[in-house]
Amino acid sequence: MVLCVTGGEALYADMGHFGKKPIRVAWFFIVMPALTLNYFGQGALLLNDPEAVSNPFFNMAPDWFLLPLVGLATAATVIASQALISGAFSVTKQVVQLGFLPRLQVLHTSEHDTGQIYIPFVNWGLFGVIVLAVMMFKSSSNLAAAYGIAVCTDMLITTVLTFFVIRYSWKYPLWLCFAATGFFFVVDFAFWASNLLKLTEGGWFPLLIASIIMMFMLTWRDGRAILYEKRKEDALDLQSFLEAVYMAPPTRVDGTAVFLTTGKGSVPNAMLHNLKHNKVLHKQNLFVNVHNHEVPWISDADRLEVEPLGNDCWQVVIHYGFKDSPDVPGALSQLNGLGCRIEPMTTSYFLSRDSIVPTVAGAMAQWREKLFAQMHLNASSAADFLNLPSNSVVEMGSKIEI
Repeated sequence: MVLCVTGGEALYADMGHFGKKPIRVAWFFIVMPALTLNYFGQGALLLNDPEAVSNPFFNMAPDWFLLPLVGLATAATVIASQALISGAFSVTKQVVQLGFLPRLQVLHTSEHDTGQIYIPFVNWGLFGVIVLAVMMFKSSSNLAAAYGIAVCTDMLITTVLTFFVIRYSWKYPLWLCFAATGFFFVVDFAFWASNLLKLTEGGWFPLLIASIIMMFMLTWRDGRAILYEKRKEDALDLQSFLEAVYMAPPTRVDGTAVFLTTGKGSVPNAMLHNLKHNKVLHKQNLFVNVHNHEVPWISDADRLEVEPLGNDCWQVVIHYGFKDSPDVPGALSQLNGLGCRIEPMTTSYFLSRDSIVPTVAGAMAQWREKLFAQMHLNASSAADFLNLPSNSVVEMGSKIEI
């Protein structure tokens, strides 16, 4: 039963890559009829020959058809694995943009579909964990306990999340939400509770992996919150700073400077370092904050929020959903019709590259601070994540104690 359900779930893991229509067509006209015939056929075989319970899938075919069935099962395994790997890429990208994991290298494999992505870290991480699982459990029968508790926990969590979606996002009546999800919750909970009996037989393995991933996610979330508060404490007010600078402005140079900021209305460290070391100010200055939202997509009409600051300076907030692909130069090109013209060849992007220094009396446990510092150090470049042109990026380093 669990295997059948997860086989269907593997198809829906690619929803974000192919869209709803291809998945629906594949499900109703190919997958569901095939699964129905397959499992009804196995049931009929067991009713006729109970001894075939050892392996009903292979026993319901004649002996000469064994090798073709092995080939078919292998192909199905590869296809299902690919669907789940692709789903892992999509989910990881969304988790990164929601702020629960550090930036990872995301490679787009299609020029037309933004959902077609490849994340090397996730791919090799899955490979390592799968090899570890095979070496530990040695056979699929030994892995059944780990598989069952992983799948049933996932189904239970999905059912709970469905309640919050239909209640607080779709605004359905409370009684209807309980009725719609209550039945599935009871079924999922029964499966989940029964699999807990096999916790010591291998069910602990997926729970251990999930706990480690959750530890990383919570450490990154809490660390970013502490880092944001630290920057906020030390930040200067942008409007007041610009007024003071323009009272006796430094040398102005042609072109546009884009300063990436972590918060709206504060002076970016990169600008302070640029003024200190280079002692120049560009003709146009943009202070850009990228804001990720807990919605899938943001329309182009709502992409930019622009506020003139005077003296050819602008505060710009770029809005992205967690399924959007950040592209700062592409978003800023929309400013051309708003009184600020961006020329790619004369635009420089200034970023602050922070080094995290853990402290003894920090807001987190010291081991978590060290873990966060290491995660921050190994995060992929913000320039790559925001699709900035590599030949126009200037990074300024600074140290921050947390």
